[in-house]
Amino acid sequence: MASRPARMNNSLLLKAGSAWRTLLAPLDRPLLLLTVVLLAFATLIISSASPQRINAHLTNLAVGVACLLAAAHVTPQRLRLVTPPLYAAGIALLIAVALFGDISKGAQRWLNLGFTRVQPSEILKIAAPLMLAWFYFHRDGALRHRDHLAAVGLLMLPVLLIAKQPDLGTAILVFLAGFFVLFLAGIPWKWIAPLVVGVLAIVVVLLLFGDSLCEKDRPWPLLREYQKHRVCTMLNPTSDPLGKGFHIIQAMIATGSGGVWGKGWGLGTQTQLDFLPERHTDFIFAVLAEELGLVGALVLLAIYILLVLRGMSIALATKDRFSRYLAGSLTLSIFSYAFVNMGMVTGMLPVVGVPLPFMSYGGTALVILCISLGMLMSIAHDRNAGRASKAALSPG
Repeated sequence: MASRPARMNNSLLLKAGSAWRTLLAPLDRPLLLLTVVLLAFATLIISSASPQRINAHLTNLAVGVACLLAAAHVTPQRLRLVTPPLYAAGIALLIAVALFGDISKGAQRWLNLGFTRVQPSEILKIAAPLMLAWFYFHRDGALRHRDHLAAVGLLMLPVLLIAKQPDLGTAILVFLAGFFVLFLAGIPWKWIAPLVVGVLAIVVVLLLFGDSLCEKDRPWPLLREYQKHRVCTMLNPTSDPLGKGFHIIQAMIATGSGGVWGKGWGLGTQTQLDFLPERHTDFIFAVLAEELGLVGALVLLAIYILLVLRGMSIALATKDRFSRYLAGSLTLSIFSYAFVNMGMVTGMLPVVGVPLPFMSYGGTALVILCISLGMLMSIAHDRNAGRASKAALSPG
């Protein structure tokens, strides 16, 4: 007969095992595996690009994983309940930033709370698609033009407030996150066509008349001078190689010099000799390409593609409109972040300060991305739980 201490130990082990299973229950295994590989990859590159920041990165990583676990345990039904207050709080904070936010490097993006500073625009990367998914979920029957118009208004309010700070990069990301919900909800193509035509027209004009448009003291409508310089630098980085073109030139040198196999971890000359600026944040892809070469870049690209495919499969498999729109938007947002960053580093897009998802150093961006993955896992778990419940209730 087992002694009382032995029975107590067995009971504690059973409780610990049950708690552990409850903690891990909502986690989607394919998505979790891809996340672990991606975060390990990021830690490897950051330890080479900026070894003095590795302890801070590990701290950010721990916080991000904790937020992922917490988000995975919030069901889509509870998410719907907190969506309007979260969106309203985000808008209120953006207005507070516009009224009395801290100004740093010519931009008014931060709100000083006394004990810390926050950047409310980051909240809208999640709050905007959440709000739009909530909005369309509550529209019964056939959608009308006024429904789509109201949704566009909900999206453009935070986008314009963020762009005014100015923070064009974050404004673009928030717009894309919301636009994906609009697209998945079936916004009419005749509304999208003018946007696509306008973007293509701007690209053609820049390619044909870029030299004259980039002349000094020629103003561009709706853009500030430094934003104009970013576009002009993309068109011709060598026009100011030691000034505004320095970042992109060094990034392109680092990316191309890695060749197929790379120079080896910790052996990149552009990285280790401090030629490459912002190498631990916006330009970390250049570090990876220089040290691990084309093979390393393709491995990272394959991880992103698999992650996006898994996220979209979760979105397509769920029948709940709120979950489907949210999962699709979060997944496509991660893809767009990676696309914009890689295009920026390789000189195909202007430098707009967009981090490489999960790879760039930075606590706030990592936490937001981990919360996004946690939401995806919650949606997948809710769908699986619903299927299991129906199977249990079905006869035979």
